[in-house]
Amino acid sequence: MAHRRILSLWFPRLGAERLLRQRKAALPLPFAVVGDRGPAQVLVSVNPEAEAAGLRLGQPLRDATAMCPALITAPQNLPAEAAFLRALRRWAGKFSPWVAEEAPDALVIDVTGCTHLFGGEAGLVQQMDMECADLGLTLRTGLADTRGAAWALARHGGQDDAGPRRNGDAIRQEAHATRSRAADRRGGAWDAVSARLRHDAPSGVIAPAGHTRQMLAGLPLAALRIEAPAIEALARLGLRRVDDIAGLPRAALARRFGADVLRRLDQAFGVEPEPVNPAANPPHFAVRISFPDPIGLIGDVTAGLDRLLPPLCEKLRLAGRGARRVRLEAQRVDGRVETVEVGLARAAHDPERIRPLLVLRLDSIDAGFGIDRLRLEAAETEPQHAVQHRGHLEASAAVAARAMAGDTALEDLIGKLGARLTPEAVLRLHPAQSNLPEKTATTLSAAWSEAAPEPWPHPRAPRPVVIFPPEMVDAPDEAMPPATFRWRRRALSVRVAIGPERLLPEWWLDDPNWRSGPRDYWRIEVEGGERLWLFYAHGGEVSGGWFCHGRFA
Repeated sequence: MAHRRILSLWFPRLGAERLLRQRKAALPLPFAVVGDRGPAQVLVSVNPEAEAAGLRLGQPLRDATAMCPALITAPQNLPAEAAFLRALRRWAGKFSPWVAEEAPDALVIDVTGCTHLFGGEAGLVQQMDMECADLGLTLRTGLADTRGAAWALARHGGQDDAGPRRNGDAIRQEAHATRSRAADRRGGAWDAVSARLRHDAPSGVIAPAGHTRQMLAGLPLAALRIEAPAIEALARLGLRRVDDIAGLPRAALARRFGADVLRRLDQAFGVEPEPVNPAANPPHFAVRISFPDPIGLIGDVTAGLDRLLPPLCEKLRLAGRGARRVRLEAQRVDGRVETVEVGLARAAHDPERIRPLLVLRLDSIDAGFGIDRLRLEAAETEPQHAVQHRGHLEASAAVAARAMAGDTALEDLIGKLGARLTPEAVLRLHPAQSNLPEKTATTLSAAWSEAAPEPWPHPRAPRPVVIFPPEMVDAPDEAMPPATFRWRRRALSVRVAIGPERLLPEWWLDDPNWRSGPRDYWRIEVEGGERLWLFYAHGGEVSGGWFCHGRFA
C-alpha cells in the first residue's frame, strides 16, 4: 500500500493580505490587523514592512504605534477571514478532493495519488506557489507522510534551526522563478506584491517518503503542536528539539509531561493515525449577468434582476431548497460593489415572492459611473418539500388554491417590512405559560418563528392595551380602591372601580419585581374617562402599597 502524502498550506499573513487584496494595490507602509485579546488590543497579522519595522504578532497596539508611528491598522474581522479561508479551500479543491481547513489560517490536503497530475510533488508545490503569488498571498508549504509532520515542516521547516536535514532547495528556486513569471503577467500594482513575495523566505519543504523522523529531528518542540507549558517544562531540562524526546522512555515521558506530548509525537511519526476529513461544500446558488455597456438607471437594474431571478429560483427548485436570505451585488466600473440583501419570513423559490423585496431596496444602490455586472445569490437556504394534497379532487383543488392565495400573505408582509426596517426590527408575540401579566407573552423574531399554532389563552379579566413597569401611586395604604389618588403628578378622582383580581407570585422563581407579595388588580376609571390598571400589593419581602401597571384603550 502506498504511503499517504499530506500537504499543509499555511498562510502566515492571511488577515493582512486579505485586506490588502480588497484595496487592489500594494501598500509600501507598515500595515497590521488589530484584534482583541482580553482587555488589550494586539497585532494579529502584519505585512512584511511592519515586520521589517520590528513589529511582531501579539504585540500590544500601544507599543506598536510607539515603535512605528507610520503604522496603518485595520480591525480584525473573524467572519470575513473564515469566509476567505473557505474560498481558499474551494480553490485548493482543484489539486485534491481531500481538503480540510485548519482554522484560522491554514489548509491541509491529502494529495496521495494526485501529484502525478501536476508533474510530481515538486510541480504541485510550484503551481500552488505561483497561484498564491498571483493572488498576493504569502504561502508556506510542508509535504510529508503524516499530517503532523506536514504541519511542522510548513511552519518550522524553513528555519535555520532545522539543521542540515532540510530538503526541497530545488523546489524553492523554481518557486521563485515561477513567481517572477507570475508577476510579469499580472502587471500594475500587483507587481510590487509579487516582487515582495519573490524575496520572502523559502516557501516549500518536502520530506521524502519514509524519512519523516529524519526531517523532524532537528525541529523545535513547538513543531509537534505541544502546549506551551509542556514546552517550557521540557526546555528547563534541556530538551528543545524533537530528536531530544524521540528516544526517551515513553512511560516516563507521559507520566511527567502529560499524555498529550506522547500523542503529538506519535501523530507526527505516524504511529497514531490523524486522517484528513474533508469538509463538505455547502450548497451554493448564484447567477450573474454582465453588460456590454455600464448601466445606471433603476429600471435597467430591475430588468437585469428579472433576468436573474428565474434561473436562480429554478436552481433552488431542482435542489429542493428555498431561499431565506437573498443578496444582490452590483459591480461598478470603478471596482466598488454595491450590495442589497433581503430576508424572507419563509423559505421560497418563487420569483414573485422574492422580487418585490429586492425592488424595495434598489434605490439604495449607488451606481457611480455605471454598473457592468449584477450577481444574485441565495446567501442562506433551507430545505423545502412539496406538499401533497389528499382527499377528493375538489377538496384538494380548494386547499391548493387557498395555499397559493393566502397562506403566504403574512410571510410576504413580514418580508416587506423587514426589507424596509431590517428583519431584526419585525417581531411577533407568542403565548407563554404564566399568569403574571408581564410574562404572558414571549417576543420572537417574526422572520425566524411561526405563528402560534393554538389560540391565545383568555385571562379571567381583561388586560390593558399598554403594560408598563409598575409605577408608584400616592394613595392610602388600604386594600380597597381609594376615592382619590395622585399618579404622574396628577390628582385623579375614581369614578368606577371593578375588581379585584388576585394574582400570586410564582413561588418557584425568585422574581425581584414580585417580592412585594400577592397583588389585587383593579380596573379603575377616573374622571375624564381615562381607564387605568391599578393593583394593591399586600407586602412580602418588601413593603406593598398601590401601583399603576397599565392603561386600557
